[in-house]
Amino acid sequence: MPPAPSDLPRIDRVLRTPDERFAGLRGFSYPPRYLEVGGLRIACIDEGPRDAAPVLLMHGEPTWGYLYRKMIPPLLATGHRVVVPDLVGFGRSDKPARAADYSYARHVAWMCAWLQAADLCRITLFCQDWGSLIGLRMATACEDRFDRIALANGGLPTGTAPVPRAFHLWRAFARHSPWFPIGRIVRAGCAQGLDDAAVAAYDAPFPTAAHRVAARVFPGLVPIRPDDPERAANEAAWGVLKRWEKPFITLFGNRDPITRGGDRVFQQAVPGASGQAHASVRGAGHFLQEDRGEELAQRLHDFIGANP
Repeated sequence: MPPAPSDLPRIDRVLRTPDERFAGLRGFSYPPRYLEVGGLRIACIDEGPRDAAPVLLMHGEPTWGYLYRKMIPPLLATGHRVVVPDLVGFGRSDKPARAADYSYARHVAWMCAWLQAADLCRITLFCQDWGSLIGLRMATACEDRFDRIALANGGLPTGTAPVPRAFHLWRAFARHSPWFPIGRIVRAGCAQGLDDAAVAAYDAPFPTAAHRVAARVFPGLVPIRPDDPERAANEAAWGVLKRWEKPFITLFGNRDPITRGGDRVFQQAVPGASGQAHASVRGAGHFLQEDRGEELAQRLHDFIGANP
């Protein structure tokens, strides 16, 4: 069962990015909505008809809801309700200032509590990168709230499988590099490039090194060893996925060196993946929402339509 909000840890020192940092972002004028969970303010975009089933778009590391700006308009145009939260430590959500305040388990707890507070049901989950490490845990902890899952460039590691060299390099860079330019890091993960305005938008939530603590910490929280503290919880989530008969689709970029090939694991293990229109998204890197956002929105819409 997901934790109750009253069970969440209280954080002593919390930063909040000034609103003016988000003013005038091109193509991203959606007003944030806020819910307080465990003493932290979590931001989300919630657009579209209130009576429509929500499409929940979960971002990863080191991005924020801005990542979905190319997918939101076509999804809204086809009648969907679109909900895009910022993870704790990212975007317009509150940012605990100490590295010790972050753990994988806490992020799952925070977002499960947010989900209950938002009272979302009939959800189609689209998740990528850390959005999948957290989102798949949310879906398997709150099965009755989710109708479908679309997984893009993500996974649910237990620490028992080999890890690509590219990830080891990224983890070392996040831990040791004195220079951590988030916008440029996102640009490096895009196969089709990223203009300077978008780079600046990815930098916007992180005006100081203290605001970037979560982005620095996240790579080190990925389970890559069998003795990882979250191995058991992820194996339990896999147990749910291996009997998951609701629709499940994989949409992986063909130019992502970190997650390439991971889609086949889910296609073979998840019953609901059988017969779905899985796709290798051509010309898409790790941040495929940037490279092929409009195409992903169409594929997601088609997936929902084919599995009412």
